[in-house]
Amino acid sequence: MAKQFLEIEDIPEELKEKVKQDLKFRTGIFVWRVKFNTPLDPSSVNNNSMFVSKTNGERMQAKIRYDAENMQIEVEPLEPYSQNEPYLLNITTQVKSKHGQKLNKPLQIKFKL
Repeated sequence: MAKQFLEIEDIPEELKEKVKQDLKFRTGIFVWRVKFNTPLDPSSVNNNSMFVSKTNGERMQAKIRYDAENMQIEVEPLEPYSQNEPYLLNITTQVKSKHGQKLNKPLQIKFKL
């Protein structure tokens, strides 16, 4: 198995089997790809509905893209992560399906490089 470059520190139980790493090289920029099982409303995918923050709540600047063909969101930071500092990937209930259905609860994944 390839070396894990991202240390997942805390994750909701229901996501443990769904979070996978597929890294070819190591940089301070890690792009999250979050795949959904239903098409999303593109207008609900933005920096308020999905973001990476430091544990003190400070949000990182990021580019958010929705790939409708693959039903996945990419969260690309515009600044590198600091080594050994914990961060949170936040997915809020503002993310909606094409038919207006929201997530049941917000999700957070705590990680560090």
